[in-house]
Amino acid sequence: MFPVDLHMHTVASTHAYSTLHDYIAEAQQKGIRLFAITDHGPDMADAPHYWHFMNMSVWPRVINGVGILRSIEANIKNRQGDIDCTGPMLTAVDFVIAGFHEPVMPPVDKETHTEAMIAAMAAGEVHIISHPGNPRYPVDIPAVAAAAAKYQVALELNNSSFTHSRVGSEANCRAIVAAVKEAGGWLALGSDSHIAYAMGGFEHCERILQEVGFPPERILNVSPQRFLRFLQQRGRAAIAEFSEL
Repeated sequence: MFPVDLHMHTVASTHAYSTLHDYIAEAQQKGIRLFAITDHGPDMADAPHYWHFMNMSVWPRVINGVGILRSIEANIKNRQGDIDCTGPMLTAVDFVIAGFHEPVMPPVDKETHTEAMIAAMAAGEVHIISHPGNPRYPVDIPAVAAAAAKYQVALELNNSSFTHSRVGSEANCRAIVAAVKEAGGWLALGSDSHIAYAMGGFEHCERILQEVGFPPERILNVSPQRFLRFLQQRGRAAIAEFSEL
């Protein structure tokens, strides 16, 4: 149903187990036309080095008909919304996902998490907030959804949050989808794959979308061109190699 996956990790994040080649092969089998490699930002303990992100220009844009986006899952570091993707890294990647991770910013309280998340969006460099339904980081969901719509930042519905990560996320995720619907914002779906076999797995996301009645026209994964247009609307240059996707 969704030919775009916007969140996955390779062996460059050493708690993941697949290579770029593995993902390309899996994408061909599953009909994924565009995917993003989003290894963890450098403030995570096992994250790839700065050079990993700066050297992604060596990747081909399209391999066997599958488009590859260069990205990062940056860390929101503090209440001010600072992230660990700065300077030249911001132009080395096609877009930025950012979220909370305990080794970088331990959980504090709902007010602090909300302020940090909104500040990260307001700063203008973040395109998607990763797994905002994490119960370890409660937020003011209507306020976050309203800010996301205001700043044209997508909130992620993360499939792995329903399986093995961030146990207890489902109620928050459903509330986030409903709040984004109400605010008129964007949703981004991510498998958050740490192994290639999970790529494109959105079965739990699809169930929540159906239960909430979320409009398909506000989901970035519906087609490669929809997501690419979203990036252009956010000021990113068109990527010529993706014109035929």
